[in-house]
Amino acid sequence: MKRVYTTLSLLLACCLNAVLAQTPLYLDDKQPIEVRVQDALQRMTLEEKVRLSYAQSKFSSPGVPRLGIPELWWSDGPHGVRMEINWNDWGHAGWTNDSVTAFPALTALAATWNPAMSAAYGKALGEEARYREKDVMLGPGVNIYRTPLNGRNFEYMGEDPFLASRMVVPYIREMQKNGVAACVKHYALNNQEQWRGHIDVQLSDRALHEIYLPAFRAAIVEGGAWSIMGAYNKIRGTHACHHDLMLNRILKQEWNFDGVVVTDWGGAHDTREAALNGLDVEMGSYTNGLTSESDFGYDDYYLGHAYLKLVKAGEVPLSVVDDKAARILRLIFRTAMNRNKPYGTLCTEEHYATAEAIGNEGIVLLKNSPVSKKAAPLLPLREDYRSILVVGDNATRRLTEGGGSSELKVKEMVSPLDGLRALYGDRVKYAKGYTSGRPMYGRVKEIPQQVTDSLRAEAVSLAREAEVVIMIGGLNKNHFQDCEGGDRQQYGLPFGQDKLIEELRAANKNLVLVLLSGNAVEMPWVEQVPAIVQGWYLGSMGGKSIANVLSGRVNPSGKLPFSFPARLTDCGAHAFDALSYPGDSIRQEYKEDILVGYRWHDTKKVPALFPFGHGLSYTTFTYGKPVLSTRQMVPGGEVEVSVSVKNSGNVAGKEVVQLYVGDEKCSVLRPVKELKQFRKIALQAGEEQTVTFTLTEDDLKFYDETSATWKAESGKFKLYIGSSSTDIRAVETLKR
Repeated sequence: MKRVYTTLSLLLACCLNAVLAQTPLYLDDKQPIEVRVQDALQRMTLEEKVRLSYAQSKFSSPGVPRLGIPELWWSDGPHGVRMEINWNDWGHAGWTNDSVTAFPALTALAATWNPAMSAAYGKALGEEARYREKDVMLGPGVNIYRTPLNGRNFEYMGEDPFLASRMVVPYIREMQKNGVAACVKHYALNNQEQWRGHIDVQLSDRALHEIYLPAFRAAIVEGGAWSIMGAYNKIRGTHACHHDLMLNRILKQEWNFDGVVVTDWGGAHDTREAALNGLDVEMGSYTNGLTSESDFGYDDYYLGHAYLKLVKAGEVPLSVVDDKAARILRLIFRTAMNRNKPYGTLCTEEHYATAEAIGNEGIVLLKNSPVSKKAAPLLPLREDYRSILVVGDNATRRLTEGGGSSELKVKEMVSPLDGLRALYGDRVKYAKGYTSGRPMYGRVKEIPQQVTDSLRAEAVSLAREAEVVIMIGGLNKNHFQDCEGGDRQQYGLPFGQDKLIEELRAANKNLVLVLLSGNAVEMPWVEQVPAIVQGWYLGSMGGKSIANVLSGRVNPSGKLPFSFPARLTDCGAHAFDALSYPGDSIRQEYKEDILVGYRWHDTKKVPALFPFGHGLSYTTFTYGKPVLSTRQMVPGGEVEVSVSVKNSGNVAGKEVVQLYVGDEKCSVLRPVKELKQFRKIALQAGEEQTVTFTLTEDDLKFYDETSATWKAESGKFKLYIGSSSTDIRAVETLKR
């Protein structure tokens, strides 16, 4: 009997070895991905290769069922994993297990000026996406903040390409460790929502390479992003989703991108261009991108049967088909067929703690003045306040709803009112003050004037009886505010908030204003309001973070990732005619060129209301004299710049030390200064730390349009070290 078992065992082993020997390499995850890709390609039919390149539902694209290669599942995810959407229309699927953690929007993340926070963000969001079985998350966004009217600025990382570059890389790296692809968007120049589907952007090569491409390049070259989404708009006459210069020459050849280019939903417009100009996957065509459903089937997409027909006619080379299919297979093997990816988690205490920590560090204290000469600054709130009035629709509103693709179904949400009541109990009273209607996309609800007047009158009456008033206002995710599909129509606050603020201040001098928005707003009352806080959209734990900062349990350390112009015309994009913004409905010219944000304010000597990099603290920081390792930058060399920073106040705090470089004399126009390095440090009261930056010749260069290369000219360069773009504590000179 033993001999029989032995013989049977040998037979089974031989059979197993024979099976393993015949196992396709593409199924063997111990093989290098490129070996697996090539093995799968040679087993596929032409029809199967082409079928990879277009959607099979609203948020999935097919694999190769015959070969056991699974589909890809995509999800919107600027700051959380979107709820499930129906297979073939834009309705919510109505699942009961797709509630998630809402993380702060990316303007808040950028305001932390802390790459470690970005890494934590990417890790936590990747874990939630993995749990929800998503293969690709449609984010992060790194379009540049060009105008405060852009409806999607809240999804992006501010006006400076260096800051956005440093913040996007750790996000991508940590997310993709979960076997979930980051899909960087919207590539490129999708810097407004008005006419986004067809507006033709004209700009200089310098502006393209110096301002609008660096963060995308960092995401690909340093972050290693596995996918990228094309923008809706045109660039110099061609749609961005099938643009030879942007996709083939820059992205795939110059940056060596080996991942997948996907359309924004409905972003393809031509089969031949899509096939030849670098597009890999087409999603959402024959809809308007968000709300309508057509009678066309998926095979009718531009990269569907029309693409296959061109290939069979010899008008598209087979090498192009294989390249697209290889990229998609590579993405599938990295995500859906990655057997080594970790298990995901959803709505954990660790994720809530991450969301709270990012909110704590992202909140920006814009202004903090005493209400009289002998008084202390109004913030942090005094412990002995017995009567606190909270005012504002945003104090209770779920700002995770609305906004288009950024909408989220949130499992737990701490509102600002919840957060303050958790600390101060029944000392807190609430008055709505104004209303903005339910979350809406694509249209605006008109609020009757009598409703606005009544709510304001009630709040002002209660303000007279309170010791301190905290107004939680700003924008929300409705149409024509911080919302996809439409830009803001005014720079000021909506829903009568300006009048409400003025009357609250007249009723009670102890007024704290907390603005929840992803954009700068006009502030005609700025001189009268003693304390102003930029609170962003902070997600699930936003109310806790706001209460932490207002109470002093957390010392604010956020810095603005974009400038707040005093007037709209102080912004470079709005300093010219309508062709600069919003365009003539067909064409648009970026007339401010490279002078975006603080570059404009500095160079044109137009002071910002609150400058880029600005953010106050409850303590003070003293800077020492910088020390340079050498004052001569040689080709290929480095210069170390060291500066000591001391917490000269009496509470612990965090400071962002910022280093800017300016070229004193150049053959082309250059900004007064540009951010080149920054470091966030934590200091106890009285503690001192030395911060060292390393500059290279690359930090002195501009993009030379004549030679199409980066170039640094000889001469003197100024090094500006400070706490914001205008709060400069020391200036040194460097020669090249």
